[in-house]
Amino acid sequence: MHQKPSSALRNFSFGLSAQLLIKLFSFVFNVFVVRTLGDEAFGRYSAINAYGQIFLFMADLGLSTYAVRLVAQTRDRPGGMAQVSKLLANLVALRLVLSLASAGMAIGSAWLTGRPGIFLAAMALNAVSLLMYAIQSSSGVVLSGLERMDKTSKAQVLFQFCFVVFGTIALVSNSGYIGLIIANIAAVIILTAVTVRAVQGEGLSLRGADVRDWLPLLRAAAPFAVLSLALGLSYKFDSVLIENFQGSKATGYYNAAYNLVFNCVLFSNVLNTTLYPTLTRQAATDPAGLGKSYERALRYLLIVALPLTVGIYMLSDDLIPFLFKEQFLPAANALKILIWVVPLQYVSEFLGYVILIARRERIVARSVVISSLVNVAANLIVIPSHGFMGAAVMTLVTEAVLVGQYVFLLRDQLRVLNWRRFFVRPMACAAVLAIVLAVTMAWPWQARAVAGGFAYVAALVVLKTIGREEIDFIRRLRPRAA
Repeated sequence: MHQKPSSALRNFSFGLSAQLLIKLFSFVFNVFVVRTLGDEAFGRYSAINAYGQIFLFMADLGLSTYAVRLVAQTRDRPGGMAQVSKLLANLVALRLVLSLASAGMAIGSAWLTGRPGIFLAAMALNAVSLLMYAIQSSSGVVLSGLERMDKTSKAQVLFQFCFVVFGTIALVSNSGYIGLIIANIAAVIILTAVTVRAVQGEGLSLRGADVRDWLPLLRAAAPFAVLSLALGLSYKFDSVLIENFQGSKATGYYNAAYNLVFNCVLFSNVLNTTLYPTLTRQAATDPAGLGKSYERALRYLLIVALPLTVGIYMLSDDLIPFLFKEQFLPAANALKILIWVVPLQYVSEFLGYVILIARRERIVARSVVISSLVNVAANLIVIPSHGFMGAAVMTLVTEAVLVGQYVFLLRDQLRVLNWRRFFVRPMACAAVLAIVLAVTMAWPWQARAVAGGFAYVAALVVLKTIGREEIDFIRRLRPRAA
């Protein structure tokens, strides 16, 4: 008799399929945006988004991450779904208030620092999408806590499709990056409507908020709020500084490379967000089995991260002009540095969730704050003299500092894992890929990529990095019949 896959496998299959579509849309469209806007206009667009992201933490204050865990822990208790429904109503109302405060802070600080009128107009437009996200994100995190990533994934695919369509119309009609911001607003409205309908399909309501519950929620989510602020500064502060000291073109070069790196974290995002609610429940019901789950997840993460890193590093001089035209060739040097963030980010994201599952979120917040302070302080020193190349180095250093802290904090748990299986063997396979790419240096880069890919897969099999266990795992990733 056929055995139904677990909710984690179902979520992973839906999540991975959806995110593949999302990232495909996003990647192709991002290339189109960069090529259409050019280095200077794309740099302005990136600076506007970066500036808004710094204040984005205020619109959430850690509520999203805290709510996923709370829903996962509450839903199966007696009366749990009624509590989840009340939580959803409070999240929507509270986040709408916070979003207004966030928008006011962003626009006000932009005005005080003398930003031009077009910049302020763009920030005001972004505030509209921020309010819609307050409703959409609140509904989405509750669905995640219920382990219904199949619904959230479908909504995200629809959003990305709409944004690509609306954004393409904006670019073709020469509306520039203002047109892209308006296209994003239109797509967010559709995403919000679909997500709200999905959460209502679970029997939940967005009504019934109680102001008396807000302060306890904010207190419980405070460590996650610190985490959100630190991450916002770490990821976007450098772009703001580059725009200030080197101008829009340098900002465009840096973000062209940076966006490619973020496109590489697909597998990590899907696996980690999918496993978080499932492993949270496993920690309460089967803590003895967590070690094996952690080991498998780390192995899969490195199997994906390492070939991406090695391949892009060795092919960057050909990839950048192929994707973004010759004018973006300076971005290749930044990419050679930034791409090494990928394996570090895969590991840091997962280890961060491991610590959260152990209910030690304050330690995660402290670790991220330390690495972010290192990033901000170092960028203030390095970017004025070394520009976007200095920012690339500091991004790598920041991620290394974060991973180092997590490894130290989890040293007892990591010590008992089979390092040869999840670390040494994937590293050996990546070395095989590097050798093949080096030997075929005179070939066209497309042929080198294909040859390297075949060599890497062969090394995975020969060195027994993947085997029957992985084949059975993939076979179980079929969606559950309705």
